[in-house]
Amino acid sequence: MVEVQGGARPIVVLIANDQEWSARSLESILTPQGYTVVRVFTGQQALQRARIARPDLVILDAQLPDLHGLEVCRQLRADPLFGPTTPIIITTAGPSGRSARLAAYEAGAWGFFGQPLDGEELLARLGTFLSAKFEADGLRDAAMLDTLDGLYTLKGLTRRVKEIASEAARHGRPLAVVAISLAPAPGLEPGKPMRLGALLRTHGRSSDVIAHLGEGEFLVVAPGTVGDGVKRMVHRFEGLLREDPASGTAQLVAGYSAVPDLRVAAEPSVLLDQATTALRYVATHRSRTSVLAFEELPATLN
Repeated sequence: MVEVQGGARPIVVLIANDQEWSARSLESILTPQGYTVVRVFTGQQALQRARIARPDLVILDAQLPDLHGLEVCRQLRADPLFGPTTPIIITTAGPSGRSARLAAYEAGAWGFFGQPLDGEELLARLGTFLSAKFEADGLRDAAMLDTLDGLYTLKGLTRRVKEIASEAARHGRPLAVVAISLAPAPGLEPGKPMRLGALLRTHGRSSDVIAHLGEGEFLVVAPGTVGDGVKRMVHRFEGLLREDPASGTAQLVAGYSAVPDLRVAAEPSVLLDQATTALRYVATHRSRTSVLAFEELPATLN
């Protein structure tokens, strides 16, 4: 069994399943291994209890009586209070073919299990998933990740960018650092910057490192990216943000510093400063452009 770091508390598993035999089957596998099981019977109960109990793991039945398990999974993934690193498993008594598995993964599930359950496989998978979760929790405890939105703090970003830059420099690869925020606008809702952070976290490349700077500003460190790639990335995020009805006609502004070969570039920390400087400039001079490279700033600023 995987133990919480330091062994300070039991591992809590939230099971949402209205089928008694199926739920008891899961309990019979998990309880002897020391897991603490919390049971609910509907999707709405799962959403409410997850926010209170903050479980280490969630197991959702696909056929819940009110909400489909995939919809519950999507809502949990979109909730910044719940976090993107908590493993979510989907189970089903129905067809468990390829299309059903893909739908579960697209909704944010880490695993998909049909019936009958293979108890040994389930425990092995859970052990791997929980190890990854506890590693992420350790990063948060070390103040490398923001506990609210799951993004890196500036301290965490500084450490990670050194690792990324070292790898890029060894191979002579490009690197871009992008500072991005919502364009200043009258009546900007407080929640919109948080939605931008969730969007960056959800739709960013797995190779990118994303940090929350505060005050609605974010930094994206993008290996293998140069100027044109930065502009495409910003425009893609803007399009995704506008698909959210709550965001309306939101526009993004961004400043960046990109180098084609990190072996002959400045220190990564300099790129971070340059990107932030470019963002602050473009945010107050938007008549020119909404995405600006540091090298394009007036000479008095760079």
